[in-house]
Amino acid sequence: MNQSRPQSTSSSGSSKATSILIADDQDDVREALRLLLLRHGHVLMQATTPAEVRTQINNEAPAIVLLDMNYQRDTTSGQEGLELIEWISSQHPDTAVVAMTAWGSIDLATSAIRAGASDFIEKPWDNNRLLSIIKVQSEFRQATRQSQKYQTIAALQQPQTDGDMVAESAAMQKVIAMLQQVAAADASILLRGENGTGKNLLAEQIHAWSGRADKPLISVNMGSIPENLFESEMFGHVRGAFTDAREGRIGRFELADGGTLFLDEIGNLPLPQQAKLLRVLESGDFEKVGASKTQHSDVRIISASNADLEDMVADNRLRKDLYYRLQTVEVTIPPLRERSADIVPLARHFLQRHSSRYRKPVDGLSAAAEKVLQAYSWPGNVRELAHVIERGVLLSSGARLQPEDLSLQAAALDMSANSAQLSDSDLTLDELECRHIRSALQHCQGNIADTAKRLGISRAALYRRMEKHQLDG
Repeated sequence: MNQSRPQSTSSSGSSKATSILIADDQDDVREALRLLLLRHGHVLMQATTPAEVRTQINNEAPAIVLLDMNYQRDTTSGQEGLELIEWISSQHPDTAVVAMTAWGSIDLATSAIRAGASDFIEKPWDNNRLLSIIKVQSEFRQATRQSQKYQTIAALQQPQTDGDMVAESAAMQKVIAMLQQVAAADASILLRGENGTGKNLLAEQIHAWSGRADKPLISVNMGSIPENLFESEMFGHVRGAFTDAREGRIGRFELADGGTLFLDEIGNLPLPQQAKLLRVLESGDFEKVGASKTQHSDVRIISASNADLEDMVADNRLRKDLYYRLQTVEVTIPPLRERSADIVPLARHFLQRHSSRYRKPVDGLSAAAEKVLQAYSWPGNVRELAHVIERGVLLSSGARLQPEDLSLQAAALDMSANSAQLSDSDLTLDELECRHIRSALQHCQGNIADTAKRLGISRAALYRRMEKHQLDG
């Protein structure tokens, strides 16, 4: 493999190096192109046979190929070049091909363009025209990739939370003050707390307060990625990297370049993937699946977990070095039951949002409804409160929400020691199951894996039952 790095860049050259593969069987042609293109700051590779062309493109994925159409002596048909163009167009559609031949003709030029070439130039070439073609193809490729990247980012950057933050309790004010203090730095932040406490919203706020606010915030739930797709999701893949890779994919690290990457449920990441994640966190370097070219991404990491990470480290379920890498700053979000001063303000916030969304004239909470909300233990935290208010708005027939609109079962209320509780004999089988699952979730502080283990069922089975009973994790 022959590869040349730029030694200097002329004032008329490209402001950004373009990777170019020079494919020609004549030494003098390759050397002339190498000297010309090095002066203009490009990164160069060389190949002398069709086999070398395929190998170089598979390994390095150049932006542009300057492709000779003929390789065997006394061959002028251009068939070898046409076959290579068709292969590149099929397997590496992001690579632009500029066809080159000393046997130029209108028919061959037309055939090359039909096969997938981006442009065509005859030998001996005009230097200015060749440089102009390279500049146009490089800029077009960059614009296309940016467009694809922005489209993917737009699809991934849908708001993950219910909107503006409400934090009136002293406990949350302390959390907010700490996060505002560290947001401007690029230090990794680990958010701890039960499910539903608002870790996603706080990650959005940290990003908004940081110097990266004008760059992407990309979120990924680490527990939802199948093990065999981890590298593809996080680092991307090239077309043809595996059986179903019909198109190339941009990974989350590349999408978040310059911005923030939020790794939710980091405690659910299996050990084999932890090592792969640690490597990119330490260096910023990664390779797409199916490619050998190393890429670099500059991202700020925010992670979140409701698991007991210290126990996971002790049990060798979480790498200690990964844990330390993630917890430069660690902040624990208190559960809603420990910040009672936030319950009613949050409920009013969600009430305003959902009454506007559903166009229902519900403009407040009755005093009795506020007491019920404050008495409830909220095992699902803020997320559960949001769903309860949304359901209340939908069910309400008056101007103010009443206790009956909230649909909080008496069995689930933690009113006081002398509150009347329903006995098991008064409940249906479904109600008993709902109560038992809710109790287990509360005991395990919303941790799905621990709750499923406590109940003796799989996580998938637990998720199905939670959906059935409209319970939040």
